[in-house]
Amino acid sequence: MTKKVAVGMSGGVDSSVTAYLLKKQGYDVIGITMKVFPGNKCNGNKSESEIIVENAKKVCDDLGIPFYEVNLIEEFNQKVVAPFIDEYIEGRTPNPCVFCNKYIKFDALLQKALELGADYIATGHYCRIEKGGDRYLIYKAEDDRKDQTYMLYNIKQHQLKYVLMPCGDYSKDRIREIAKEIGLDVHNKKDSEEICFIPDNDHGKYIIKNCPKKIMAGNFVDENGRVLGKHKGIIYYTIGQRKGLGIALGKPVFVTDIIPSKNQVVLGDEDKIFKNELIAKDVNFIPFDKLEGSMRVTAKIRYSSQTSLATIEPLENGRVRVVFDEKQRAITRGQSVVFYIENLLLGGGIIETVN
Repeated sequence: MTKKVAVGMSGGVDSSVTAYLLKKQGYDVIGITMKVFPGNKCNGNKSESEIIVENAKKVCDDLGIPFYEVNLIEEFNQKVVAPFIDEYIEGRTPNPCVFCNKYIKFDALLQKALELGADYIATGHYCRIEKGGDRYLIYKAEDDRKDQTYMLYNIKQHQLKYVLMPCGDYSKDRIREIAKEIGLDVHNKKDSEEICFIPDNDHGKYIIKNCPKKIMAGNFVDENGRVLGKHKGIIYYTIGQRKGLGIALGKPVFVTDIIPSKNQVVLGDEDKIFKNELIAKDVNFIPFDKLEGSMRVTAKIRYSSQTSLATIEPLENGRVRVVFDEKQRAITRGQSVVFYIENLLLGGGIIETVN
């Protein structure tokens, strides 16, 4: 019997070609688009969210597959937007895509797809999923420049068995070529780089608008607590930041710490932002359920960084200590640390403390 797959359609080139590739492989393909935020009017009388739905539906029409729209606004607000705001208020720098993948795409959307009779859900992510023994494993994409495994460490085994990601076997250039060959208008559509629910990329303005708490100005201080000047609110700053501080001290200074309990932003020399040890919480492993002892890995502390050699060891309450061989620049609370052995994604967690 032909297997049905629901492709998460964003109206972009990757999800569009994903749908085409799976249809070509013989799957019964349907398109499914999440409505996750109302959106402000940005193009005539249409919101960003409405434009995404419209573009996704057009691609489905072009490919001759059914199109469904599912409303996940409430789930998105609770699981992605609210924690995003809370993390910034607590002096951390979150990655909303990690939470979206964990709670929305591979949880709420997966459930909607199964309710529609799908056997699988597929996305346009660049990574490879393979069965290894009794486990589903995630490997880096063929195109290392576009690899997205960093964002996917939270997927559980009971979810992975339903997931397909065909783009992982192709380069981004080839995906665009395929889209052009089959006549899809999105073949040259620019990749989205901003946070989807903040299209102008001004997270500070978004938080002020959507947070019931008043964002207060406070003090810039040095590592000894000496006041250096005024900041406009801790939500505007992140570890390692140099530009946009609005303070002149006669030399380059960087954000070395954020202390929400005192509403302080600590400034210092660049060498102060290099650390080699952290503790991660909310850790998920993919090839195994639990880390039983210390392990040598490569790890990265943000999506855009390179992997570096490190040792990980288990702590109580499911936490993990990560010690890098070499100091890393601007390890940031709230971001994710992700572990690999060669091209195999081991897992990852949220950076809780930095030493």
